[in-house]
Amino acid sequence: MRRLSKILAFGMAACMAATAFVGCGGSTSSNGSSDSGSSSGKGSVYWLNFKPELDEVAQDLAKMYTEETGVPVKVTTAASGTYSQTLTSEMEKSDAPTLYVIGNAAGVKQWKDYALDLKDTKIANELNTDAYNLYDDSGKLVSIGYCYESYGIIVNPDLVEQAGHKMEDIKNFDTLKTVVEDIHNRADELGFDAFTSCDMDDASSWRFTGHMANLEYYYEEQASGKTWTEAPAELTGDYMPNFKNLYDLCINNSLTDPKDLATGGHAPTKEFCDKKAAFHVQGSWEWGNADTPISKSVPNAVMIPYYCGVEGEEKAGLNCGTENCWAVNSKTSEDNQQATLDFMYWCVTNKEASQKLVDSLGVLPYKNVPASTNPFLKNAEDYTSKGNYVMDWATNYQPNVDEYRKALVSALNAYNSDQSDANWDQVKTAFVDGWATQYQAANG
Repeated sequence: MRRLSKILAFGMAACMAATAFVGCGGSTSSNGSSDSGSSSGKGSVYWLNFKPELDEVAQDLAKMYTEETGVPVKVTTAASGTYSQTLTSEMEKSDAPTLYVIGNAAGVKQWKDYALDLKDTKIANELNTDAYNLYDDSGKLVSIGYCYESYGIIVNPDLVEQAGHKMEDIKNFDTLKTVVEDIHNRADELGFDAFTSCDMDDASSWRFTGHMANLEYYYEEQASGKTWTEAPAELTGDYMPNFKNLYDLCINNSLTDPKDLATGGHAPTKEFCDKKAAFHVQGSWEWGNADTPISKSVPNAVMIPYYCGVEGEEKAGLNCGTENCWAVNSKTSEDNQQATLDFMYWCVTNKEASQKLVDSLGVLPYKNVPASTNPFLKNAEDYTSKGNYVMDWATNYQPNVDEYRKALVSALNAYNSDQSDANWDQVKTAFVDGWATQYQAANG
């Protein structure tokens, strides 16, 4: 989300709201409804891109749009795991981004005063669902989803079968464990291992502290009897044993010794693409990843759920949602706002532009874009059509997400080095007590 994604996963500290837009001069408009006309030609677009794997396509779109309209479009892509810092830094400049990402509830709380209301804009009217939009407590449409994603465990069926197993054998945690441990134990004989490296550096740790953590949040959410609409003040931690089940399975049956995960740098997606491992914890965005596309190396790859030992998980589906939501800077000039709204509309209505986005992102929730070519999203649809439950992205409610995940990474690294009960207790503390601590820090 990745990125994310998640991802994917970026946080915005509470203090940012007070300082982030100091240098953002210019007049503002109260909402985006003025985009019914064309751009005046005076404005420009600065897109701060959240997804590193989208950079090449984003740069192409910027060039295409400028050539077609004469409107300057600049794209800067934040390095993986650095979006929050990059956004804060860029927003303090006089030429701040006009198009950026607010991808979760915490982000809405921190940045809502600096986001244009997108309700009734042309881009919003192109949406085919409201499911991925984010609103503030006043009902303002703060940001709109620009792609839909799924994450889980990506599998190379050929390697599974080469090891003497069948994909249909994997139905729950016990059957997954059987296949994974058998492959790992015979890795030298087979020439490949079970899981790719489970690196805990910034480029990879979000797969576990953000995405895999979602299984605990999701099942806790379901046990409460209602879907979260805001972050709960506390967690019960009732599903920590299930998180441990899957996490242990991954780190102890992979290409890299758990003690060597802290520094990262093992390029897990490349390992999967090079067929060095049969299983890979990742998301649908990896299908068209510009650097190491799974589509070219493992074209028959499939995605399966986070099997973790929960009762009834044979009916589990994939984790589906998005943290990829476009927001327009309300502190930039009206000309820049209009130019940005026009660019967004063009991205989802121009045939060539929308095709490029679909090919890279998998699926866009807009009325007139091409159909998805991403099989991982088809996997998600197949699970749903069979009556399996969708695991929503409860992880989006992580409070003070950067600080929360840093503590998780630290605790997990200690556990990876020494898998003692005492060290796992520290993981539980970071996971559960850390949530309450960061909730208080974010909400007072």
